[in-house]
Amino acid sequence: MTTSEATGVAKTLGTQHDRPASLDNPRSPRKPKGGNFEKNAWLFMRFSGLLLVVLTIGHMFIMLAWDGGVHRIDASFVAARWSSPFWQIWDLTMLWLAQLHGGNGVRTVIADYSRKDSTRFWLNVLLAVSMILVLTMGTYALLTFDVNSVG
Repeated sequence: MTTSEATGVAKTLGTQHDRPASLDNPRSPRKPKGGNFEKNAWLFMRFSGLLLVVLTIGHMFIMLAWDGGVHRIDASFVAARWSSPFWQIWDLTMLWLAQLHGGNGVRTVIADYSRKDSTRFWLNVLLAVSMILVLTMGTYALLTFDVNSVG
């Protein structure tokens, strides 16, 4: 039994593998980059999270703390709020960012914890269908809300 086997330490592969590739072969051509989906998804999670914090704090302040708080919220309040394009865009942005942010997080969990490719595929299909359904229903409700039907 060698010393590395007795101590449980893995053998090193040699000096050329312990240094960055640029030091071993500094004049080698740059490797072509593949797709950047995961990098873009990672960046999206950071930026959407920051924007969601701002949108949500603003939403909570307006709905719960400002001008009488929660006691003034009823169908006519929602109708008055959604009659303004500003608030429609605000709420649509919150809906879409929250759904895409959460869906991307669940996609990452599925990728990390599903063992079989078929399981991963069907879970991602189920996730995509549910996200499309929720986004479609939420967008439809927000954009087609009839302000005049509320008395």
